[in-house]
Amino acid sequence: MKQALEVAGVPIAPVQLIAAGTTLREAIALVTRTLTAVGIAGAAGDARIMTAVAAGRRTVDLIAHPEAVLNAAAALRLNEMAHRRVRHEPVSRILGEREFYGRRFEITPATLDPRPDSETLIGAALELLDEAGMRDGAPLRLIDIGTGSGCLIVTLLAELPAATGLATDICPAALAVALRNAERHGVCDRLRLRQCDMLEGMSGRYDLLVSNPPYIPTEEIARLEAAVAAFDPRRALDGGPDGLAAYRRIAGRLSDVLALPPNPAWALFEVGAGQAGDVADILADGGFPGARTWVDLGGHTRCVAVKTLR
Repeated sequence: MKQALEVAGVPIAPVQLIAAGTTLREAIALVTRTLTAVGIAGAAGDARIMTAVAAGRRTVDLIAHPEAVLNAAAALRLNEMAHRRVRHEPVSRILGEREFYGRRFEITPATLDPRPDSETLIGAALELLDEAGMRDGAPLRLIDIGTGSGCLIVTLLAELPAATGLATDICPAALAVALRNAERHGVCDRLRLRQCDMLEGMSGRYDLLVSNPPYIPTEEIARLEAAVAAFDPRRALDGGPDGLAAYRRIAGRLSDVLALPPNPAWALFEVGAGQAGDVADILADGGFPGARTWVDLGGHTRCVAVKTLR
């Protein structure tokens, strides 16, 4: 049985409805063909992941037991997943979680879907702390501005067992997700959450600030791939006319929240492709020259960091 679908009023390839009794091998083949027909890259991999989850099996079971059959509930779950993926909804959104720095994080429509590029911030932060001899056992104070799912602050707290942290976000639903992720990874007793806009009303001094702020220029959002433009919350994408509005706002308050000399403190930011120089200039204008940068696995400068002056 097939069902016709439309996206934005345009008919697309029909989705094959998978019946109870379909084998795992057959289900994977059906979903793969369906996703391929609508231009989904990596269709076979997506089909395997969704089939395994729908069937409540490990992916290795798809190889070991390809003739096992889907029951009615599993077939229904797989149909629902396939319908959503046909509309270019990311598999991570469909499953409600994403792996980040070796840990799995819940995501919802209220949060940005973490990308591997953002792991560059974690590597940079740990590198800086290693250089300063502050990684092992130091009672660091961390702050994450615009935490979303909490992937940055929760990961850092998990990697730095003596640290404490504050996560902020303007969206209470996102903060609820961050709290659940903190509980999931055993760091909620070292994390506070606060609803606020950027650094508005913020007090206290922190040794490490991290942020993945919105940095897509407003007019470019509509041209992003559908998996981003249609499913990530716009507030987490829209960086204003030139994509740099959030950096300007944060830079204007950095001196109020970073630890004072002689204690070193760092602020690390994710940036979009081609933005590193502009962000470094904004931070320098705010009193923080000498930015350092790190590249992601794709070769793009993805992280800009500045340090309090001694």
